[in-house]
Amino acid sequence: MGKSFFIFLFVTFICTFTMAQEQLTWRDFADVDFAPVYNEEYGVSFLMPTFGKKIRLFRGKQVSIKGYFLDISGSGEVFLVSQNPMASCFFCGAAGPETIIEVNFKEHPPFRTDQVVTITGVLELNRNNVDHCNYILKEATGELVN
Repeated sequence: MGKSFFIFLFVTFICTFTMAQEQLTWRDFADVDFAPVYNEEYGVSFLMPTFGKKIRLFRGKQVSIKGYFLDISGSGEVFLVSQNPMASCFFCGAAGPETIIEVNFKEHPPFRTDQVVTITGVLELNRNNVDHCNYILKEATGELVN
């Protein structure tokens, strides 16, 4: 009886731990459509997202994604994780806005641009604030992938 109880507790713990965060792929983040919307404050049109049903399920949940680390400020203040390395990222014109995620780390990350990392954080879907990315990971931590 005692042995069975401990096995049950162990299995429950493992299942709870693995379900605590979702490992997403870049295909999951592609569940979005964009339409140009004029922004009066800036006097230009921006591609504004309409998030799909699947990605909306992860709003406010802890998720992980593997990608390229980008320090786009150059001064260690603004970080992204990208589907592509810096030379072919969204800002260089080779991909769409769904291929980058803004990252707000709990602590300053030790990574360098273009290192492959796995980032874990709470997913925020940003539809309206053009000063930030459409996807944001808050309270994030990261791990270098070898």
